[in-house]
Amino acid sequence: MSESIQFMPELFPAFKKDDICKMVSATSQRISSDYQNRQLILIGVLNGAFVFLSDLVRNLKIPVQIDFIGVSSYGDGTSSSGAIHLTKEIGLDLQGKDVLVVEDIVDTGLTISYIANYIKKSDPESVKICTFLDKNERRETEIEIDYACFVVDKGFFVGYGLDYANDYRNLPDVYYLKL
Repeated sequence: MSESIQFMPELFPAFKKDDICKMVSATSQRISSDYQNRQLILIGVLNGAFVFLSDLVRNLKIPVQIDFIGVSSYGDGTSSSGAIHLTKEIGLDLQGKDVLVVEDIVDTGLTISYIANYIKKSDPESVKICTFLDKNERRETEIEIDYACFVVDKGFFVGYGLDYANDYRNLPDVYYLKL
């Protein structure tokens, strides 16, 4: 009887839950101030942004509407395939509204650029980007990040919605993943 050996990646602490809470709160305060008396729609990017979006929205001091968009570009790997597929369309009417796209991580910039261009076809008043992690290591396209909780140079991160092959999203802290 042979036993299979399961691969266990190493996790190294990157951001603790308390630091995450402080940064999300500070980001929410900036957004609340910037969008006072405006019609803001938050568009969460599935699947990774749901944890960040839920904490972000609970800290906002302004009324907002929320919807989601689904895109896929990573599959089960650690780098983007470059081929972006829409998996869930936005249901809200964005015309004339301020839209804030909420993402878990901006890496190459290809996915968030695709989403921003897709949303602009709906004729919104504005489109801005909010990300939990702004990672510059593999940026392939010029994209302006309007709000970022953390800016990192490199690494592969998991936890707080960030995943590796759909695992680790549930971790309350963020870790560097060493494969």
